[in-house]
Amino acid sequence: MNMQIFLNLNCGTKDVFDFTVKSVLWVPVLGWLPRYSIRENAIGDLISGCSVGIMHLPQGMAYALLASLPPVFGLYTSLYPVLVYFLFGTSRHISIGTFAVMSIMVGSVTERLAPDSNFVGNGTNGTVRVNIDARDAFRVQIACSLTVLTGIFQILLGVVRFGFVVNYLSEPLVRGYTTGSACHVCVSQLKYLFGVSPSRFSGPLSLIYTLVDICRLLPQTQVPELVVSLVSLAVLIAVKEINGCYRQKLPLPIPIELIIIVATIISHFCGLDSKYSIDVVGEIPSGLNAPQVPDATLFSEVIGDAFAVAIVGYAINISLGKTFALKHGYKVDSNQELVALGLSNTVGSFFQCYSVTCSLSRSLIQESTGGKTQVAGVISSIIVLITVLKIGALFEDLPKAILSTIVFVNLKGMFKQFMDVPMLWKTNKVDLLVWLVTFLSTILLNLDLGLAVSIGFSMLTFIFRTQRPRYSILGQLPGTDLYLDTDTREIPGIKIFRSSTTICYTNAEMYLEALQEKVCGRGSMIVGVFVRGGEKEKEEWEKKAVRHQSINADSSAELNEGKVSARQSHGTFTNGLCTGQVNSAYQHDTTMLDSDSNTGFHGDGSIKQVSHHDDERGSACGSDVHSIILDLSTTGFVDTVTTNTLRNIFRDFGEIDIDLYLTGCQACVVEQLETAGFFSVSIPKSRLFVTVHDAVLHILKKRGQRDSILVRPLL
Repeated sequence: MNMQIFLNLNCGTKDVFDFTVKSVLWVPVLGWLPRYSIRENAIGDLISGCSVGIMHLPQGMAYALLASLPPVFGLYTSLYPVLVYFLFGTSRHISIGTFAVMSIMVGSVTERLAPDSNFVGNGTNGTVRVNIDARDAFRVQIACSLTVLTGIFQILLGVVRFGFVVNYLSEPLVRGYTTGSACHVCVSQLKYLFGVSPSRFSGPLSLIYTLVDICRLLPQTQVPELVVSLVSLAVLIAVKEINGCYRQKLPLPIPIELIIIVATIISHFCGLDSKYSIDVVGEIPSGLNAPQVPDATLFSEVIGDAFAVAIVGYAINISLGKTFALKHGYKVDSNQELVALGLSNTVGSFFQCYSVTCSLSRSLIQESTGGKTQVAGVISSIIVLITVLKIGALFEDLPKAILSTIVFVNLKGMFKQFMDVPMLWKTNKVDLLVWLVTFLSTILLNLDLGLAVSIGFSMLTFIFRTQRPRYSILGQLPGTDLYLDTDTREIPGIKIFRSSTTICYTNAEMYLEALQEKVCGRGSMIVGVFVRGGEKEKEEWEKKAVRHQSINADSSAELNEGKVSARQSHGTFTNGLCTGQVNSAYQHDTTMLDSDSNTGFHGDGSIKQVSHHDDERGSACGSDVHSIILDLSTTGFVDTVTTNTLRNIFRDFGEIDIDLYLTGCQACVVEQLETAGFFSVSIPKSRLFVTVHDAVLHILKKRGQRDSILVRPLL
């Protein structure tokens, strides 16, 4: 009875432990918050949270304009998702919330599905006016539907451990895309800078059309708005430069974003809205809205955009998160980040928030002002909450030109990425090509099509690189057991062949051709012919096989003594090129079995197969080559085509009395070869060696040569 109770207690304890571990994995805050050190972290998080909270206010309202939404929804987006990320995120330093690239991507969708032309009505005195309230309400619905679908995509990708998908977005691609997006952001804010109202364009070349239209409207520039913009730009740039130059001496960066307070006061008491017709933010409702379910009927229209937003947002988030993690010595879980970002978007969409990711400028402030944990994010959310509840209405007279200049100044970091071009020109021209194609496609084809074209081109460059591997013959580095392709000495009679990438179905034929060229010389052809004809061709092939079997029987005695050379057993090879080239890697398994049944042996299993060539033979390798070592250390997996290719290589080189050996195979590769039935009587496992040096020593011992042939270090 006592034993049963003890076992039940143990089982219960184990269940509780498993539940706790899983809870910590899915809700990381349960792991670090109980161990939170107030003495070490509280002051830094408080200062950092206040600094970031101050930045959230102007950036939230400014970036909401980028998304073509009322400014208050930018404040909502700076509140709810931050709290969700506090619970589920693993990065300690990034600041979740509004970001220019995400805002412009959301704005392109809201403007496409809810253009001003759909809300035109008759005004007073027969004038035509846009129903702004109805337009903004529908755009909020579109943004929320887009955001919830984005969050669902991110959660699903995180649950199935698909965080590695971002690895296919190379750094040049991400940087080129964000730079192109910054240009879209810049052009979209010019209308506030000059006080003009350009037409709205969508689709390819929309950025060019918008820029041309703004240039056409320059004579109609509102001088008061231009003056406000220029003064604001001058102040922002000057203070930002001071913060940068004296960041080591200043205890805190000067919160220049608080210029919105000064600008609001001036605008209110000077009556800039009524006297000079300066466009202001307008009504900012106090309090929080009740949660609403996003409109699912819009999912079919935004599903493609949602996936693009999900991938781009995660790519920006994880790249910045890993940068800070590497700097401060902790780990960021890429899959958990997907889940955290997805939950932030999904939960936020019910509270009228749009898609979020981390902001570079706010994250740098959060880290540089002493932030140690995501408690800083909670503090910044409290500041935003107080603003929304109590003082939001005070910003109703804030000129939109001020918000646009804040956006301009915060684009400085992304425009600095143009310096990637000369750097990539010197280091890697393929990456430079990816950067330029991504940038130009984003500029010309808009954000959605630009991203698709960029990913497609990036994948093409990856395929091109894997399709053009480097094949080399290795030699011994003097005085060591290392075998390299530079400054080395080849072992007499032994060819060590290596490919720089994994051998798979896409490059198996090139591997075969390169092996022939490197070992036997250009133009040589020793690969067996794959018969593709009908019954007549099959009968002819069988007759040739019978004829060669009789030749093999006549010379069997000499074969057993190991004295018959390739020339004696198979006739003289003649130089010349075949009329056609056949990829024997695709030879059917029955052909392989037939060829294996006609195989003879000598020594420790080297292959002496009778050739079924006739007039389609190529030239044999030089008589000095007796062994070939295939270094497969770069191969991470093998498929059916690779297995057949290797089998054919063993067979065909065995026909001319050259022994084959495999080295450097990983455990998974050996297992896959065994599963595919690669090893047999004709290809025993004795041909498999851990290192190239082991295989070389074995060959020398087998042929009665001492290892003194290897280069020794100088004494």
